Formats: sequence, C-alpha cells, structure tokens
Amino acid sequence: MSQTITPELVSLDESLGADKRAVIRALAERVVAQGRAGDAEQLFADAWAREEKDETGLPGGIAIPHAKSAAVSQPTLAFARLAPGVPFGAEDGPADLVFLIAAPDTAAEEHLAVLSKLARNLMDEDFTGALRAAPTPDDAVAIVRAAIGEADATPPAAEAAAPVAEPGSAPVAEESGHRPRIVAVTACATGIAHTFMAADALTAAAKKNDIDFAVEPQGSSGYQALPADVIAGADAVIFAVDVDVREPGRFSGKPVVRTSVKRGIDQPDRLLAEAVTAASDPKAERVSGSGAESTGTAAAEESVGARIKRWLLTGVSYMIPFVAGGGLLIALGFLLGGYNVTDNAGTVIIENSLWDLPAGGLGQYLGSVAFMIGSTSMGFLVPVLAGFIAFAMADRPGIAPGFVAGAVAVLMSAGFIGGLIGGALAGFIAWWLGRLPAPRWLRGLMPVVIIPLVGSIVASGLMVLFLGRPIAQLMLALTDWLNSLTGASIIGLGVILGLMMCFDLGGPVNKVAYTFATTGLAAASTSDIFSTPFLIMAAVMAAGMVPPLAMALASTVMARGLFNPVERENGKAAWLLGAAFISEGAIPFAAVDPLRVIPASMVGGAVTGALSMAFGVSSLAPHGGIFVFFAINPIWGFVVAIIAGVVAAALVVVALKKWVHKKGAVEEASITPAGVPVAA
Repeated sequence: MSQTITPELVSLDESLGADKRAVIRALAERVVAQGRAGDAEQLFADAWAREEKDETGLPGGIAIPHAKSAAVSQPTLAFARLAPGVPFGAEDGPADLVFLIAAPDTAAEEHLAVLSKLARNLMDEDFTGALRAAPTPDDAVAIVRAAIGEADATPPAAEAAAPVAEPGSAPVAEESGHRPRIVAVTACATGIAHTFMAADALTAAAKKNDIDFAVEPQGSSGYQALPADVIAGADAVIFAVDVDVREPGRFSGKPVVRTSVKRGIDQPDRLLAEAVTAASDPKAERVSGSGAESTGTAAAEESVGARIKRWLLTGVSYMIPFVAGGGLLIALGFLLGGYNVTDNAGTVIIENSLWDLPAGGLGQYLGSVAFMIGSTSMGFLVPVLAGFIAFAMADRPGIAPGFVAGAVAVLMSAGFIGGLIGGALAGFIAWWLGRLPAPRWLRGLMPVVIIPLVGSIVASGLMVLFLGRPIAQLMLALTDWLNSLTGASIIGLGVILGLMMCFDLGGPVNKVAYTFATTGLAAASTSDIFSTPFLIMAAVMAAGMVPPLAMALASTVMARGLFNPVERENGKAAWLLGAAFISEGAIPFAAVDPLRVIPASMVGGAVTGALSMAFGVSSLAPHGGIFVFFAINPIWGFVVAIIAGVVAAALVVVALKKWVHKKGAVEEASITPAGVPVAA
C-alpha cells in the first residue's frame, strides 16, 4: 500500500485562510498538487457537502473534514497545524489540528480501515499532544504513520486506544463486572471517521463510569456484528448514527437512545447516562422489529429451512415497495387516461408536455406519465427480488451479482422463478467467494471488484447458458395454465389463495400468496384487464381484508360481550386496517385466541376468494384495499365478496367463542392495540 501521508501534505503553523472553507480548499489543492486527486474543486465540493451536513469540529481543537470523492485516486491524509486556529463548529472553540481525510469513492476495505485508525487516534491526548509539539513536517508524518500502522513503531496512541469492534475482528466488551450493561451502534454517512471516533469516545466513557459496554462500529469497510448473547444481555442500546442501522431487528425490544454520531463524540458521558435511565424506564422507546430477522451469530444457529425462509422473505420485503408503488401508479394511469392509455403512453411522455398536450388532453398526458413511471417501477421487481435474496445470503458483495442475475432472468423471460433461482445462485457464489482465503494485497479488492465480477459472470452465465430457457418454458406453461382456468377451477384457486391469505396474517404463507399475485401482476399484459393475473390479484387483496374486518365486526357490533375491553378497542382500529388491506390488523385477536380466530378467518377468506373469482373481479392495483376502488372492476363484485367473507368469518368466530371454550387459558388476556405494519 502506498503511503497515506507525506511531508508535502503537511502544513505547520501556517494560516491557510480566515475560515474553514478556505482551509478545506487549501488542503484539497495540496492533495491535487501531489498527484493524489485530479480535481481540487470537486474534492473541495465533496468535502464541503459533508461539512454542511454536519460540522466536523471536535472537542480539543481538532477538525476532520472528510469525503469519499471520485476526484481522489488514492487514500490521502493532508494535515495542517494552524496558527491561529479556525472555527470548525466545536463547542470549545477553534481547531488548530486539521486533517483532510480524502478517500476514493471506490476505496477498498483496507484503505478505509487505515483512515479510520487515524480518526480513532485523534481521541487520544498523547497523539494530539505529539502533533502539536512536532518540530517539522517529517516528524508529524512519522507520528501519523505510526498511528495508522504504516510504520514499524507502535505509537502510544494505538496502545491506549479504546477497544471497539473493528471490521474483521471480534467485538470487544468492557467487562467491568458492574451493571448496567449497554451496547451501541455507531455509523456516519461516510463510515470513515465519526463512526470510529464515537465508538472510542463511548467506550472510554463507559470504562470511566464502570459500565459493561460493547460497541459495533458500522463503517464503510464493513462491520462485525455483536454476538447475540451480548445483545441479549444488554439493558439498553445506543444508536449513535447518521444513517440507518444495519439489521436493527437484532436489538428488538431493547430500550433505545437514538442520537447523531457526533453527539457520541461530544457527549459520551451524557449519552451513556441517558441509556442507563432508559434501561429502567418502562416508558422508554424500544427497538421495534423481530429478532428473527437478524443475521450474523444468530444466523449461524438457524436451521437450513429457517435460513432459506429468511433469504426469500428478505427479497420479497424489498420487492414489495416497488410492486405497491408501481402498481398504484399504473392504476392511477388508467384512472386518468382510460384503459387505452397503454397504446402509446411511451410516445406521449416523450413527444408531448404540459404545454403541448396530446389529442386526449391533460388526462391522457398525466395518465401516460403515471402509467410509464409505474411500469418502470414494476420492471425492477425481479432484479430487486434477486438482488436482495443474494444480499441476505452474502451481505453487500452479493447485491451486484444478484441484481444482474435478476436482470438476466427478465431478459430470458424467466420471470420471478428465474429471479428466485438467479438470486440464490448469485448469493451462494458471493458467499463462497467471500470465504476463500485471499492474500493480503487482494483482500481489499474482494468485496468491491472480485466478488461482484466473478459472481455476476458465474450466476448470470449459468442463467444464460443452462437455466434461463427451461425456466422460461416453465413460466410460459404456468401462465398458459392460469389463463386456461375457468369455472370451478378458477373458483378453487380463489379458495386456496383465500385460505393462504388468512392462515398466518402477514406471515410467510400470506406472503407466498401475495408474492404469487404481485409477480403475476407485473408480468400481465394490460391490454386485457380481465386476464387471470388481475383476477388473482383481486382475490388475494379481498381475502386479505377479511380477518381484520371480521374481527372488527364481531368485537364492536355483533358480540361485544364476548370480547374484553382491549379487544373491543383493537376492533375499532381494525376497521380502518382491514379497509386498507392490512391483514395484520387481526393479529391482536389471533395472538390471544389463535385456535378460534384463525380458523374463522380462513373460512371467511375462502368465501371471499371464491366469490371474487366467481364474479370475475379484477384489480390493477396490488395494494390499497377499498381506497383503490378506481382500479377494481367490477367494484360491486369486490364489495359483495368482502362483505360475504367478513360476515361468514364473524359468525364463525362468535359461534366458536360461545360454544367452544378454551382450556387452561385466560380469556381476558390483555394485549397492546394494533399497529400498522407493512401489509399483505
């Protein structure tokens, strides 16, 4: 690896300008002058954009402007000891030690780790004191190189650095023997500096206050997940982040303190005190989600079946927003432009505008815009499904091979089955490549070049050469079979889909039925809005609305006395949830009384699915319930099918509650009111 800092990149006791803008620009120009970046203005702009998002001044007279920039050709540190200091936003005054951390936007893991080491050493007073006393640029360079591991000597700062979990090493927990036990996640937008500085500051503060502590810095070069037993034993969690926490489901149910990563550097003691308070506060915010979604250590303990389910559901969960948004836009396009909007929508949005409307007027133009945006969104369905299946299997290195395999599946007309197989292939290949022992010089290239390249070639090559055509034939046969269903056959399909939608109320079986419907919707031709895929979508959506509406009817109208006060309150919320096609609105009832609520819901779902098919109801929208009435035809058939299923399910659950009694259970169980999770 080339040297990250040289004497030519150091400025001692000089004035580089009156404000931080001038200082950053001067350091950027110095980086370019040494041939380490190609465009000083672009590097400055990228660093300044980061500075405007969150000032980089730190306590102790330190500033670390930084950026990942396409202008940078090799990771670089430019250092200035200013006289006088310049304000960079720290509360305790101007900064006299300024490091510009410049990384290529495609920086490899090894390079990013080097830059992160510097950021962590800046929290050590011995290190900063040595920099302030350095008599020459060569001395300053020697101090920095020792700190970041580019010299043989080990700096005092490195020995004193607080232990945190570096990428590629096990997380370190301070074992003080005293409670409370706190865990933390730190992450910033670039994942180079603040991430690790906050981790070190929190670790040092925890050690000083005798708190058992473990931290997971989620940097650009990756992260090592905290062990499941460490998380399970924690009393509270701190999320000191400027970006989303990766795999937050691992911390499900834990009291949480959420804040910016910079506050983890500036106020670590106060932050830990807040976490300690939250640990004993029953009203404190808690991390939502399911721990079953987590990976890492917990994933190693999963059965093969559980892993496969998690991989597939990860892909489906990322796919659904594309389907829901795209499908609703297509439906809106039909509403605005009529059912003939598909004839020339692409031509209309290119050749016309708001100032040059087509023959059909404003409605045709806006309908064409909505339809084409929706169609484009739906076009991502299979690549997103494949990409995030691969992501679930191999983390970020699997994303590119998965997306490419999914796109090839579309190219080969292999549909969502091709996406499932292509994503699984890409994920397995990326996972396998990531486990190969690589020489040190190659290790940094593995996640950003080698794995995406080889994974894409192998997975997509297998799809093109061997798998694509047979899968395409299978998809064609499946489509022809669905379109050939009539009479009792299609009604029977409606019954099956209705049963699946109501079996686990948003769980895996429900998701299988919903995914079957939405992927068929994406592949359907809009020239025939009464083709089988649109009928299936209507039956699935109608059946999914039945459980919450049936529980609402039973608990608030038909038999209030059979439900406790909490259930009756949940029933009020279930009216709206059911109308919006959020099956999970029935979960509070099923959680208390599953053996009566779920069978009753399945009866209602089967009735609704069958009637929807019998009436020939079609839906152009994949979500929204009754609120997308304009995309459902005939709407009367949709409403009648739902009412019949809701009444049937409500009658069955009331009958079961009256005449089939639970044994060994408490009827008046109390649960929290229904929330509004992602539907299906």
